[in-house]
Amino acid sequence: MPRPLDDSLVIVLAGGAGERLYPLTKDRAKPAVYFGGPYRIIDFVLSNCINSGLRHIFLATQYKSLSLNRHIRMGWNIVSEELGEFVEILPPQKRVSEHWYQGTADAVYQNLYSIMREGDQGRRAAVTLAALEVPVADASRFGIVVVDEEDRVRGFEEKPQVPSPIPGTPDLALASMGIYIFDMDVLVRSLESDALQPTTHDFGRDIIPSLIHDERVFAYRFYDENKKAAKYWRDIGTLDAYFEANMDLCQVNPEFNLYDPEWPLRTYQPQAPPAKFVFAEAGKRCGQALDSVISPGCIISGSTVTGSVLCPNVRVHSFCHIEQSIVMPGVRVGRHARIRRAIIDRDVLIPRGAIIGYDRDEDRRRHTVTDAGVVVVETDDEPLVRSLDETALRYEADADGRGVEQGR
Repeated sequence: MPRPLDDSLVIVLAGGAGERLYPLTKDRAKPAVYFGGPYRIIDFVLSNCINSGLRHIFLATQYKSLSLNRHIRMGWNIVSEELGEFVEILPPQKRVSEHWYQGTADAVYQNLYSIMREGDQGRRAAVTLAALEVPVADASRFGIVVVDEEDRVRGFEEKPQVPSPIPGTPDLALASMGIYIFDMDVLVRSLESDALQPTTHDFGRDIIPSLIHDERVFAYRFYDENKKAAKYWRDIGTLDAYFEANMDLCQVNPEFNLYDPEWPLRTYQPQAPPAKFVFAEAGKRCGQALDSVISPGCIISGSTVTGSVLCPNVRVHSFCHIEQSIVMPGVRVGRHARIRRAIIDRDVLIPRGAIIGYDRDEDRRRHTVTDAGVVVVETDDEPLVRSLDETALRYEADADGRGVEQGR
């Protein structure tokens, strides 16, 4: 584990409304949205900080931060207050130190910030910003960092139609990751100056561009030297991107490894029993999960779950089929429900016989449906419910060992 970087202060901007993740952000801040089962989005940037030896951390929150504040209070009281370490919600106090990190809770990735800082010190940089190599064809979705042959930043393009490529590599561009290391004096001067200007006061649009010509600003490439490729980084700012990033975790060998003992992921773990799979009745029903991530407290009772992520304390009743879906905590799925390519929000009650993800027109009438066809089900939604045919009723009654009329 890296040694603590005692003179470094981290500020994580965790107050975004996350409008592109709506309705998942209807009642919570984007960093508080669940990801990968038991985790919240904020857990990944905080784990990166702790694993990098950074233990002086502020979180600047604003939008509907109640659940985020509660999560931080219950799950991130792991540092030593006696040593002056803290993970705190702003504004508890003000600290002045030589270096200042700014990170965002908009993406899922692993980053050893201490290596980034070493490069920052070696170059005598006033600002170092993390950047990711992306294909030029996809670069219009990002803020693009324009660099010279030494990776010194010479310009910044906000979602350009014609992105500037990396020198010597015409098919790649550098996308800003929203992670910065500042010299504290430079930061304070730039913030004071920007506060007097009629700007949007945004780091990417205003602060960084204003420093490029007068200060030494460098890019740190988020790159895996062993694989000779960009490291895993997923911007989960849209529902489709969020969905696909979760589905990645269900692969046999996912690119992002939740099980790496060298890079532990921390979160608040509720007191929940182990996941349970019940009924193994040949020819009747079987509780099973295949190629899926199942969290503590879940019970899959005589149903099949494939390629899905279930958050804590989900209950799936018998004769259901859930495929390529994300199910948030506390969801109850009634018998005979069929769910495909869906995100089920927290504490939703899915009625018996519900059909989600099979009828595009009905889904659009009843729920939020993304451009890629992912169905988002909220608490007040009314899913399409089918009438069970005689075969299904007899199958259910036989499995329960009772009459057909009782099975209705």
